[in-house]
Amino acid sequence: MKVLVVYYSQTGNTERIANAIFEEITGKHEASLEKLQNITPESTNGYDLVLVGSPCIDSDLAVPVKTFLNDLPDSPKFKLAGFYTHATFMTDDDGQGSLFSKWAGKCLVSFEQTCKSKQISFLGTFHCMGIPNPGIEQFIRQEIITDEKEWESYLPDVKTRPNEEDIENARKFAQEVVSKIP
Repeated sequence: MKVLVVYYSQTGNTERIANAIFEEITGKHEASLEKLQNITPESTNGYDLVLVGSPCIDSDLAVPVKTFLNDLPDSPKFKLAGFYTHATFMTDDDGQGSLFSKWAGKCLVSFEQTCKSKQISFLGTFHCMGIPNPGIEQFIRQEIITDEKEWESYLPDVKTRPNEEDIENARKFAQEVVSKIP
């Protein structure tokens, strides 16, 4: 099977996950790892599986990734899976609806909508927390996590992400996705 792992990363979080996925796949399949800026949507045609990675920005995939997905060919032979990193809680502890859905939920929707409109077989997504860039960290502190005790709990955790558990889960995701292709 021929696999492409393509990603866009600003802080290195998504790149770490892309590398873990690539390392898991490369020993068993013919695989390529590419930064988004080094590949065109048209060059995906030679692959059986394309995994696309993005940071979550403004609760959605990064604009360059959305543009790349939008420019993919219609009804390609490859199947697609996605992965993304974000700086929000993974669980709903806020009592007001899911913070994850509010601040990272559009990422999955963007992958699903693209695949539906392009008639691409979609195999799912993986996501994990990642260290926020300074601007996002400041926004989270001022707008989302205003409670000091909650902030003191959140910050040390997010500063260690993606951690080894996240990397291992990305590898498992890669195994699961590959197993879905006959």
